[in-house]
Amino acid sequence: MSVLSDPIGDLLTRIRNAQSAGRTQCRADLSKIKLQLCELLVREGLLQSVTVEGTAPKQELVVTFLSDHPSLSLKRVSTPGRRVYRAVDELKPVENGFGIGVLTTSQGLITDREARLKKIGGELLCTIS
Repeated sequence: MSVLSDPIGDLLTRIRNAQSAGRTQCRADLSKIKLQLCELLVREGLLQSVTVEGTAPKQELVVTFLSDHPSLSLKRVSTPGRRVYRAVDELKPVENGFGIGVLTTSQGLITDREARLKKIGGELLCTIS
């Protein structure tokens, strides 16, 4: 087992690679933040489903893609070596409102639209379009 320095970046890369290979799903090691990120993408209609398989301590996320949706453009913004924080007035729409930005805040993982409505800022994890 290897230690990842950027588990969220690894998840985004696994999703990107699986979609470009034409797969219907991908697997990744389980963590709370990865599960929350995938559940947010399901809620936004960008993924079909996310399930947890296996028994603790070796559980995996199984991410299933939408069959009629084109491949997602996933970009990591904040990395372990360079954290990127945005105040609510610095949050700009991603792709003129057609994409979403994912922020981690005191209220959990939320989209940039929700952050502007709630008037809170946070760490900008990634953008998805």
